[in-house]
Amino acid sequence: MQSQDVAQRHAPASENTGQVDVEQAEAALVEHYPRLVRIAYLVLPPDLGRSRRVLTAHCLAQRALPRGRKQQPVIPAPASGREGDPGYAFLRERVLRTALEAARPRKGLPRLSQLPPLLPQVWGLKLFPRSGGADELALDQRLSALSGPARAAYVLRGLEKLSDAEIRTLLTDAGVDDPGGALASANGVPAEPALLSSPEFDPCLLQARPTDLMRRRQHTKAVLAAAAALAVCGALVALPSGGWGPDGAAAPVYAGNPAAEAALDPARLIQVSPADWKTAARTDFSVWPARGPLTGDTALLHRALAVWARPGATVHVSATPGTQTGGPAGPPQLLYAGQVGGARVVMFYDGLRIVRYAEPVDGTQGAALDLARADGATGAEASALVLGRSDGNVQYLTAPWVKKVASRDLTKPDSAVTPLKVTDGVTAPLASPALQLGKCTSWTVLQLTGAAGTALTTDLGELVPAHLTAGRPGSAGEASGSAGLRAWAPFACALDAERSGGVRSVNAWSFAEQPLPDDSGSAGWVCARAETWRGDGTGSLALFGLPGHPAGAVVARGTDARSCGPRDPHVLAGVLWKSAAGHWYLLAAGDGDTASIRAGGQVTAAGEGQFLVARAKQGARATLKGTLADGTEVGGLK
Repeated sequence: MQSQDVAQRHAPASENTGQVDVEQAEAALVEHYPRLVRIAYLVLPPDLGRSRRVLTAHCLAQRALPRGRKQQPVIPAPASGREGDPGYAFLRERVLRTALEAARPRKGLPRLSQLPPLLPQVWGLKLFPRSGGADELALDQRLSALSGPARAAYVLRGLEKLSDAEIRTLLTDAGVDDPGGALASANGVPAEPALLSSPEFDPCLLQARPTDLMRRRQHTKAVLAAAAALAVCGALVALPSGGWGPDGAAAPVYAGNPAAEAALDPARLIQVSPADWKTAARTDFSVWPARGPLTGDTALLHRALAVWARPGATVHVSATPGTQTGGPAGPPQLLYAGQVGGARVVMFYDGLRIVRYAEPVDGTQGAALDLARADGATGAEASALVLGRSDGNVQYLTAPWVKKVASRDLTKPDSAVTPLKVTDGVTAPLASPALQLGKCTSWTVLQLTGAAGTALTTDLGELVPAHLTAGRPGSAGEASGSAGLRAWAPFACALDAERSGGVRSVNAWSFAEQPLPDDSGSAGWVCARAETWRGDGTGSLALFGLPGHPAGAVVARGTDARSCGPRDPHVLAGVLWKSAAGHWYLLAAGDGDTASIRAGGQVTAAGEGQFLVARAKQGARATLKGTLADGTEVGGLK
């Protein structure tokens, strides 16, 4: 009986006897509408642009509803859950078929799905999904490189949890000629089911930007005349070769403020002399000279400033947490203009933010605008910026006072550094830990040497790399020394938890070395604290490292906690540990100012000094309290 059910499930739709009527389909559409729209959005070709993809995805989902009352054949669905709804199975096949039609090239007249949707329409607004992080952007780029059937196979496997046999059947019924090839191509992209469900790919969770506000306030005749003029001008300005117009990917001008327009004049950009930093009173971004071969390309600079002020619907905008995304208040400082990989890149600084504009050299896709806070950055924090990332690598623009640049693996403190070639401040590509996939086995950092010493920075997926330090809070030094490298080595991969969080610096403090019971040697305790540019959102991690193990473990975590920071340079943490003899223990440690530790909950124990060792049962949970030498009580980091 089971084999017959499987055979029926995988049969073409034309051979099934299952039927669905319009009421069933309508109920399924209402219940599963967000998921059907997400499938259509992911399968549609990326070159449509994010705003049009959103409207087209909604159009295809709504158009999937049958028009007449006649029952429609449908592939029999599994017996339970969303997949057990024959109406949903019918609608999903219809949405998939039309989305794939929109992605297929066609000679002659276009298909209905390839035309701009008549409905739904939103007047006066551009709609697009919320921007995600580095992981979502990387997945979107990988999906863009796939064919329509391959994207469909990837989505059906990751989002719908279908087997390869079910995907083959569904693709065949949707008109795909080579479903096996589509599955093979989809296999080349790592599975990321959680990312497929993120807001980045949710066309029902949208952001809105205005189109032309001023023109909408004019009289009807003036609006029609202006629209006709814009249509004619648009046809003249559009470049058939796929190049960029004067404003690039910027939205239409909707304000006539003279001060705002002056801020967007490339002739008024601030360009610092290459020698000014040598006599400046401070070392920050304000003394960086303008570098790059395209600093004199006024058309490129105009497009970059226009997109910064009013990014269009095709512009991918990202900002670190707490960063304002508005345009410049006055003429900003130009830091760089040149080509990085396959993109033209422009970097600005307005005293508070670093802004990166990038447009593809071939002009075939939308531009990107990235913003990050950099207020108060000086010294090592203002020594490097990320110019671009591609193929798992990152390239930096370094400060003019940096004399030597090298890379090193933070997990191997005794390994030699690898010198990097620098051309006009731009480094050769090096591996980016922010782009590495799978298990973390190494962590590449940038080592910068200048007159003030040697510092380490790391790429955490943002424009400004995070500065790495080591030592007791309040008196921490650079992590480039031997003690700092040894403290960071077992816990370098723990930096992955701080990606894309607006992190300014991360400090590692080896606060204790605890003897282990059952003659098991000793374990190291390290507290890693990440400070953010915005002040809140700080994170503290308690890390526990065992002898003979190259990588440590995160055993406690606190957000917006004062522990292990300059305002409260104390820490207390614990872990449940099993010895080689098979005994379970609660281990707890505090910093050197800890006078006593006591445990409560499922483990009750107390001890003098900065360590506590108590027998425990597997899975036991305990709370920790400590007392400092001055009588102050501290709680365990959670």
